[in-house]
Amino acid sequence: MENMENQSGQAQPEKNAVAEDATVVAESALEVQLSEAQAKIAEMQDAFLRAKAEAENIRRRAQEDIARAHKFAIEGFAEALVPVKDNLEMALKIETPSIESLKEGVEMTLKQLSSAFERNRLLEISPEVGEKLDPMKHQAISTVPAEQEANTVVTVLQKGYTIADRLLRPALVVVAQGK
Repeated sequence: MENMENQSGQAQPEKNAVAEDATVVAESALEVQLSEAQAKIAEMQDAFLRAKAEAENIRRRAQEDIARAHKFAIEGFAEALVPVKDNLEMALKIETPSIESLKEGVEMTLKQLSSAFERNRLLEISPEVGEKLDPMKHQAISTVPAEQEANTVVTVLQKGYTIADRLLRPALVVVAQGK
């Protein structure tokens, strides 16, 4: 029996040594995994901070672009109107203009102004007589009895304007009264 205890006693230390070796190997594998995970976390934190900084830079640049766009939005329109003003000033400098030359100058200036409006998407709203009243583009000032369908344009008192498909000013109109 003592012999068995010896054998058991010897077997026990061998098992403990193997178990300790396995524990050491497992611990070192866990330490490697932990250090790899920590390195991955550090890499992801760095990537996150870089992405956050980049997003902030993009936001800031976009705000600057919007501010510049607001500040200079009218620049193209102003450039188109400057020659119109120049022509009007030249017309006023003429000492003794004839009615024909004044009329010709005004017509040329009006063409130039209309061209500037078109280039900058400022379009006229000038409804035809008999056209149906469109409350999105026309403003009825009064109604009159007329020989045409009710709620149709009888007279245009003032043209309206849109800018880039947005109503700037409605056309002022007189409409036919219902019979």
